[in-house]
Amino acid sequence: MYNNTTKGRKLPSFSKMEGLTNTKTYKVAITNRDILRMALPISLAILVPQINFITNNIFLGHLDQSGEALSTAGITGVYYLLFAVIGQGLNNGLQALIARRAGEGRIEEIGMLFSQGMLIALALAFAGIAVTYYLAPIALRLSLHSPALRDQAISFLRIRIWGLPFLYVYQMRNALLVGTNQSKYLVYGTLAETGVNIGLDYGLIFGHFGLPALGFNGAAIASIFAEASGMLVVFLVIHAQGISRELQLYRHWTFDRVNSRLILVQSSPLVFQYFISITAWVFFYILVEHHGRQSLAISNTMRNIFGLFGVFTWAFASATNAMVSNIIGQGLEDRVPELIRKIVKLSLSFSVVVAIALNCFPELFLSVYGQDAAFTHAALPVIRIVSSALVLMSFSVIWLNAVTGTGNTRVNLLIEFITIVFYCFYVYFTLERWKLSLVVGWMSEWIYWLSLFIMSFTYIRSGLWKGKKV
Repeated sequence: MYNNTTKGRKLPSFSKMEGLTNTKTYKVAITNRDILRMALPISLAILVPQINFITNNIFLGHLDQSGEALSTAGITGVYYLLFAVIGQGLNNGLQALIARRAGEGRIEEIGMLFSQGMLIALALAFAGIAVTYYLAPIALRLSLHSPALRDQAISFLRIRIWGLPFLYVYQMRNALLVGTNQSKYLVYGTLAETGVNIGLDYGLIFGHFGLPALGFNGAAIASIFAEASGMLVVFLVIHAQGISRELQLYRHWTFDRVNSRLILVQSSPLVFQYFISITAWVFFYILVEHHGRQSLAISNTMRNIFGLFGVFTWAFASATNAMVSNIIGQGLEDRVPELIRKIVKLSLSFSVVVAIALNCFPELFLSVYGQDAAFTHAALPVIRIVSSALVLMSFSVIWLNAVTGTGNTRVNLLIEFITIVFYCFYVYFTLERWKLSLVVGWMSEWIYWLSLFIMSFTYIRSGLWKGKKV
């Protein structure tokens, strides 16, 4: 329920009659039904970039049998992910704020938060483009051993990075819909983006449908058009459903220092958290590249597994952030642990099923990349490690996102920083100093997820987060 005033000041509204008759509420309940109703559409939205990435890799895997394109895609994919998670950090901070306002019934403030989040996102996107053009080539020349891989990666990234503004706006839209418990509308953008990406990948990489055969760079162009179409479709849906009018999304496009500062205070620790997390993964991939192209190509497929089969876990994690913040806004702090336990049970159940399937049919998944028998043989033991890490992730990331939902995002950053220190020491010594196998290197995922879980669980159980106002 909402009223149309705040601090005694009347805000712009629809009409007086609409203000009196609108009884819509954005509060959530602590039930499996509400959890699934929020999480399942989110899983489809998260699936979109993963499908795009995997589709690119499947087509690129068939460009050559040596795995050159596939190994380069590993580096470029992680690089772009580095910027994508910066937007995700902004998304999660904004989402928690919107969900808190929804739980408190302060609906009139949601449009203000959304518009300021959009302005911040676009500024970050164009900063990312500048970094990619002027600083990324220097970093890649210093870190990668293979000149051919390096030049191919730079060429690809200078095209791919232009999708960043569309991606960031897409993520802000996610924050709005998830934060107001309307995640079902995410599906429309998901379907549009996936269809465009698959069609243009096939056309632009190999030259079908009358399109030029652009090879590796064709995947970059396809992804940009896919992100733009997904963004456009969902905004059309939001407009058609009356959500933009209902939440007054387009009334507050001038810079608002108070709300912008609030978003940055909540989001910046998450941005740094995700940034250092993916930077550590880039560090891991650089060390793997020193072990040869096959090891890099195998690791790229393992990243696909995390992306594709972890979508349900990340969806439950996003729901945890929004729902924890929402019920705290309702004054139900004491029921937060109950909510977390319900979400963990659901997330763990999905992940155990996925892990069993991966261990029963690993060759089936690996076969889609079109590589030889030696590639599959070397990848099999790694896939065993990764499938078990997915199970660990299924509950660790829920507890971590519960911390986000409490509004104590600096604690998130501290937890991530401590974990990354352990992780980087492990991968450096196992892969670089001691030259151990790729299988041992991927065991770093066990250290990562267990460390996150222990610290997040301890913090939530301590109750130190209670009373936090955002």
